[in-house]
Amino acid sequence: MRISELARAAGVTPPTIRYYEAIGVLPAPPRAANGYRHYGPGDLERLRFVTRARALDFSLDEIREVLAFRERGEAPCRYVLEQIRAKIAEIDRRMAALAQLKQELEQIQAETAHLLPESPAVEEGCVCHLIQAAPVSAGE
Repeated sequence: MRISELARAAGVTPPTIRYYEAIGVLPAPPRAANGYRHYGPGDLERLRFVTRARALDFSLDEIREVLAFRERGEAPCRYVLEQIRAKIAEIDRRMAALAQLKQELEQIQAETAHLLPESPAVEEGCVCHLIQAAPVSAGE
């Protein structure tokens, strides 16, 4: 199949495929006499794997490493599990930070609910009194 057919089957764009080839995530395919790239079922399977891994937030470097394991005839499962554990820990960290931010914003909202949205008098050096008067968390 040609690049447009591969792209359509995998749900990506031809420039994405060319980029993946350029960085080594996809191997360079053989070319037909007219110079067109020619892809087979294995290319589609690999591209679908890359697309799924990207959807799971694997970086291209991580995907390249998984593929390298497979190309060496090694199972990449241990490496993949390590990456998954790290991603879960990062998500937990980000969720905690977002929960803290939400709490701070709710506190500002509650403490300033009685104030008008705009200050009646513009103070020198004050951009917005709602933000500048807000308490800063201990983590800042």
